[in-house]
Amino acid sequence: METNRKSRFASVFIFLISLPSVSLAYRPGDIVPMSKKGQYHSSRTAWHDMIGKHCPIFAVNREVLIPIAKPTGYTGTDPYKLSFQVGKEKLLIPWLFVINRKSSEVPMIDVHLRYSGSDLHGVTAKVIDMPHHYVETHPDIRQQFWDPQHWPKHVLIRYTWKEQSEIDVSSGFYVLFGSGLMLSFILSIYILQSSRDKLARFVRETVAESSMPAGGVAKVE
Repeated sequence: METNRKSRFASVFIFLISLPSVSLAYRPGDIVPMSKKGQYHSSRTAWHDMIGKHCPIFAVNREVLIPIAKPTGYTGTDPYKLSFQVGKEKLLIPWLFVINRKSSEVPMIDVHLRYSGSDLHGVTAKVIDMPHHYVETHPDIRQQFWDPQHWPKHVLIRYTWKEQSEIDVSSGFYVLFGSGLMLSFILSIYILQSSRDKLARFVRETVAESSMPAGGVAKVE
């Protein structure tokens, strides 16, 4: 029975520490799910999942054009902004001004993603001017973007991946420290439960010794 209890304890602990990596792991070439929402004035859309061809591909640098539908009540005088959630982890990209951002250039969303092994660690993004060589290659994008009657607009997103070293001393220390605390806590509970009889016997013996008369031997019933 004691052996079975130890085996169950070990199995549960291994399952708990391995669960996040199992559920969130990616492989090179996997589609990383992404959703977006927009806001114009006080009107904000709900989160909408983006189709696979517009999403990042794990560990693959690429550029995609995403369509932007005309916002409700759009007058062309105020900025329209987008926000994104990236990955199963739902990493947030805060609001980015895309339309009417006080620039005469066509915008491009520059997204940088950090990963190591099969894990996505972080994402940052900013709006920059679309490179001139791309505009020259696709002149219709500029024309359609500035045409007030043409919807949906199309905005270029550039996904750039950066691999981090898997040997991260700081992160490794925190993970090791947290795992150690968890293991110590579980072991403490296990030891206390399995040592109840020994603790009770120790208390009885201590009490018997303390009540022993000086120079004599106490008889313990």
